[in-house]
Amino acid sequence: MVHDIIPDHPADLAAEVLRHLQWMRQRNYTERTVYEREGRLGDLVAWCSERGVTSPQELTHTVIELYQKHLTTRRKPDGSGTMPQTQSHILSIVRTFCSWLVRQHLVLYNPAAELELPRTPSKIPRDILSPSEVEQILTLPDLSTAVGLKDRALLETLYSTGIRRAELSHLEIGDIDFDRGSLLVREGKNRKDRLIPIGDRALRWVAKYLADGRPNLVVPPDDGVLFLTSYGKPYQPNGISELVTRLIRASGVGKKGSAHLFRHSMATAMLEGGADIRFIQEMLGHSTLKTTEIYTKVSVRALKKVHDATHPAAKMKRVEGPRFLLDDDADLDDHPPN
Repeated sequence: MVHDIIPDHPADLAAEVLRHLQWMRQRNYTERTVYEREGRLGDLVAWCSERGVTSPQELTHTVIELYQKHLTTRRKPDGSGTMPQTQSHILSIVRTFCSWLVRQHLVLYNPAAELELPRTPSKIPRDILSPSEVEQILTLPDLSTAVGLKDRALLETLYSTGIRRAELSHLEIGDIDFDRGSLLVREGKNRKDRLIPIGDRALRWVAKYLADGRPNLVVPPDDGVLFLTSYGKPYQPNGISELVTRLIRASGVGKKGSAHLFRHSMATAMLEGGADIRFIQEMLGHSTLKTTEIYTKVSVRALKKVHDATHPAAKMKRVEGPRFLLDDDADLDDHPPN
């Protein structure tokens, strides 16, 4: 009977969101995941409340479709819209929540089950730092200060390992094994630990920071977090992004990005250097090889070598500026551009 499944007094939608978040915590979801889902579902509850939808039973397929339309049309303060990837992510969270409502016997069916998510074309990173551009950024910190030593060690660690900003913010001193040249990422994405190599140069800068920088930054009690802000506190992921973004801008390389730009650049450099893509997958902590394969589209150096060696039109002599000459005495009018 329907009344055996659906309560006589409809539950409050906002209260069920809180119950869902508590359910996630009990099942050992990371606090970052819970926090993000709280924000996304909070937006859904606020939007529904403005339209008089206050109980799970009122979350119909039509309501969910209207919410999807809202996501496609809403604008940020700067006038930009919500990217298809973000829309898809939000709607996936909504669909998961609705599925949970079904299992809790609060609704008869999942109103978001047949929702068509936006297509999210795979895009290669727009900007990748070349090794020389990375070096240009690495030279910016003032090494005469504790903060500068921390910035250099932090950047070196990012570039050497390609770990995510959240993973970097949680690193502890004991996670660096100087003897084995390895770094332990504890509870990375999807709560997975992984042990990855870290280069000798990065290790030397981390050692120098630990000896001459961190003691001047730490504020007791010391909880052992590796990288500390100028206030002696552990970094939040956004704080790392702000730091790296500022240094990239100050470097004058003319490329946009933050911590993830170093991750992209590390993976691309290793692939162009001949690393097996499955090794890069392990380094980056990707659950599937498909995610890592995006870097095969970024890395063109090997393809460029083949092109230069085999394509007849590739043997043009390069001169200053964008112009190219076939021979010293060639007439470009005889070879009009396509």
